[in-house]
Amino acid sequence: MGFNFKVDIPIYLQIIDYLKKEIISKKYKAGEKLPSVREFSMQFEVNPNTVQKALFELENMGIIVTERTNGKFVTQNENIIENLKKETIEKMANDFYVSCIDLGVKKEEIIEILSSKE
Repeated sequence: MGFNFKVDIPIYLQIIDYLKKEIISKKYKAGEKLPSVREFSMQFEVNPNTVQKALFELENMGIIVTERTNGKFVTQNENIIENLKKETIEKMANDFYVSCIDLGVKKEEIIEILSSKE
């Protein structure tokens, strides 16, 4: 399958962002078992250590949990997933807003554009 990673952002951070989006969009549901490090490394076509680093960070954030002999799972804590979704949407909205302002688009124009999207 392979991924087109950006050269200016560490790959493990891009994997973290990808997996966050997969969890927010419920492609990986709360409590669902995740593929193994080996499977992810083959999917992303990266070194297993890179995947391990990404998964370690996600676990530190509480987004995934490890069961010693069973593997890694998406947290069952819906509050964590909902907060992750809100943070992601806020970041996307802020990035969009800043990009528009940099282009000289006025706040009112941005609101008008977004209001017309139904």
